[in-house]
Amino acid sequence: MSAPPARLWSPVRRAENGPVRLAFDQLTEGADGEPLLLATGLGANRHWFPDGLCRMLAAHGFAVARYDQRDGGDSTHFPPTGGRNPISALFTRRGAAYTAEDMADDAVAVLDALDWDSAHLWGVSLGGAVAQRVALRHPDRVRTLTTMAAVPGDVAGLRTMRYIRMGTLAKFGRLKFPDTREGAIEAGVAVSRLIASPHRPFDEAAAREAAARNVDTGIHDPQAQSRQIGAQWHGPPISAITRPTLILHGADDPLIKPNAAAAIASRIRDSRTVLLPRVGHELPEDSWPAITSELGRLTAASHRPPEPPA
Repeated sequence: MSAPPARLWSPVRRAENGPVRLAFDQLTEGADGEPLLLATGLGANRHWFPDGLCRMLAAHGFAVARYDQRDGGDSTHFPPTGGRNPISALFTRRGAAYTAEDMADDAVAVLDALDWDSAHLWGVSLGGAVAQRVALRHPDRVRTLTTMAAVPGDVAGLRTMRYIRMGTLAKFGRLKFPDTREGAIEAGVAVSRLIASPHRPFDEAAAREAAARNVDTGIHDPQAQSRQIGAQWHGPPISAITRPTLILHGADDPLIKPNAAAAIASRIRDSRTVLLPRVGHELPEDSWPAITSELGRLTAASHRPPEPPA
C-alpha cells in the first residue's frame, strides 16, 4: 500500500438531524469508489475503526466515511437522564433521551451531508443494531447491510440478555477513571483488554499507543452509554429487512455471544454469516483481509441481476 497522504481524513464536518449535530469525516483515498458508511459501537467514537482497515477498504474499491453516534465522540451529547449504567438502561424505558428511530435517522442525515443517495452500511456492536434499523426504516438508502458483533436490532429488555455476556457488560459499567487525558488513555487500554480475544496474547503496549492516539472519553461515560443503549425501537422486526446482508461475528467475542449472529441470520432472508476465528469484540489487524474480502463479495453480489425463477 502507498505511503499515507499528508491528510488521510477530510476535515471534520457536521450533519444535522433536528437539534443533533453529527460529526463525520471521509477517507481521502478511494473517494470515487462505492460509498461505505461506518457506524460505531456503544460509547465509542469513529476513530475506533483502524486507519489501516479503512485504507484497505479503499484499495478494495470503497469510498469510506465514518461518523460519531449521538452521545459519542464529537457529536451532540445529551444532558444526564435517570439511567445510571448500561445494565439498568437495558431494562427500563423511563427517562429515555431519544429513540432508536432517531439514531437510525442520524445515519441518513450523514448520508445527506455526504450527498450520497445510498450507501453500503457497516455497523459494529451498537452500530450494527443501528445499521439494521436503518435498513428497515430507510431501505432505499442502503445498498447492502453488514452487521458485526451486534444483537438483533429489534430486541430489547430481558430478551437482550440471551445475547450479551452480562459479566463483561458489568465490567464495563465498573470502569472508573479520572476525567483527564491520562484517565481516558487508561480506560482505552482497559476496554481494549476487555474486548480482545482470549485466544490471542494481549499487546498492552500497542493498546496504549492506540489509546494515546485516540483519547475517547465516551468509552468510560456510563451516562452516555445508558442513553444510547436505552433508546427503544418501535419499528418492524428485522425479518422485514430486504437488503443484501452480511453478518460478521468474532468467534471469541467476550461481550456479544455468537448466538446473536445466528439469531440475525435466521430472520433475515438470504443473509450470510461469517464467524471470524481468534477475533473478539474488536477489529484486529489479522482480520482485516477477511473483512475486506467479505464486504467486497457482498457488494459484488448486490450488483448481479436476480436469477430467473426455475
